[in-house]
Amino acid sequence: MLFKPDLDAAKAAGKGVARSAGRRIVSIAITLVILGGLGYIGWTALQQKQAANNRGGMPRDLPVPVLAATPRIQDVPVYLDGVGSVRALNNVIVRAQVDGKLIAVNFVEGQDVKKGDVLGEIDPVIYKAQYDQAVAKKAQDEAQLANMRIDLARYQQLAASNAGSKQQADTQRAVVAQQEALVNADQAAIDNAQATLGYTKIIAPLSGRAGLRQVDQGNIIRASDVTGLVIITQLQPIAVQFSLPQQQIVRVNAASARGALSVDVFGNDGTTVIDSGTLKGIDNQVDPTTGTLKLKAEFPNANFQLWPGQFVNVRLKVETLAKAVVVPTSAVQRGPAGTFSYVIGADNVATAKPVVVTQQNETEAVIASGLSASDRVVTTGFANLSDGAKVFIGRSDQTPSVDLAPRKRTRTPQGTDAQSKDAKGGAQSGGGAKSQP
Repeated sequence: MLFKPDLDAAKAAGKGVARSAGRRIVSIAITLVILGGLGYIGWTALQQKQAANNRGGMPRDLPVPVLAATPRIQDVPVYLDGVGSVRALNNVIVRAQVDGKLIAVNFVEGQDVKKGDVLGEIDPVIYKAQYDQAVAKKAQDEAQLANMRIDLARYQQLAASNAGSKQQADTQRAVVAQQEALVNADQAAIDNAQATLGYTKIIAPLSGRAGLRQVDQGNIIRASDVTGLVIITQLQPIAVQFSLPQQQIVRVNAASARGALSVDVFGNDGTTVIDSGTLKGIDNQVDPTTGTLKLKAEFPNANFQLWPGQFVNVRLKVETLAKAVVVPTSAVQRGPAGTFSYVIGADNVATAKPVVVTQQNETEAVIASGLSASDRVVTTGFANLSDGAKVFIGRSDQTPSVDLAPRKRTRTPQGTDAQSKDAKGGAQSGGGAKSQP
């Protein structure tokens, strides 16, 4: 009991030392956290600065490298684009006109045949016999007619001398007329038999390309057969049927009234014109299910690049814009306020000017207003370009290195932000459409 106060004092002193050590640890931890946060913020700022330098950022006071072009004055054709299918100008199923055994096939599948060529032969024995029979019948009737005419001459002489009856002469005259009619009927039978005999040779009704043979030699072929012997398709010239939206009816009719319209058809790449022809017909009604109008064009098809059943892209030339202002499509920018172009003025300062585009395709744009032939427009280098910026015009065969930087927002003439074009000056939405007014 004498040592109890001393033990209590020792315990209290131990608790105080523990509290003091805990406070120091907490203070050290807070200090480390603050120092670590400041270091992270500094390191992040440094990395952002380095990234900005690596992205090619340039001071605002340096000229922006660009490429430029001068508008051209030229005549520009206006086209309407459509999709169509190739069709044979004429397509004929060659059928036999008489029944019989097919004894010869005189064509090769896929061969070009001429009008009048003998494609097949039917056994002519029966039809030759019918023809000979008709010829013999006529010869018989003609012999009888000759005898009747002699009798008529006698009766007429007797009647003239009052030695015979006039009635007998008149009766003989009627008999002769009747026999003459019979001879004429015999000639008609001969013509019919001759025609039937000619049908034993199956003739090509037009020039074209023979398809696959439907009947083999040795089979019985009939005039009632649906498939026939072969199908001949005329490939030169050839037709293309295509459709246009019903909104273009007035324009097409007006252009057609001025003269023949030119039509081009494209190859599989969609850009190469493989044949050019002429519009031959316009349908007399609009398809209510699709809202389109059908048209038909004819092409020479000299190299057989068009084939029946093939789907093709077609363009119809409806007019020509005379002395139009033409710039590269890459020079036309688009923003919320409309289309504009950067025009390089005095001291190489680029100014954004609103323009009105009449039509454009992947490479050229026709400007109705906003540009003149003396202007210089920026075609490449929009990444760091803004209204009023100073530019440096590079050579046409060089691409400014600044275009490799990430895309930036440019300023439209009205001061609103608009997405700039890519480094190659590609057109924005709608810039890659086919030529449409």
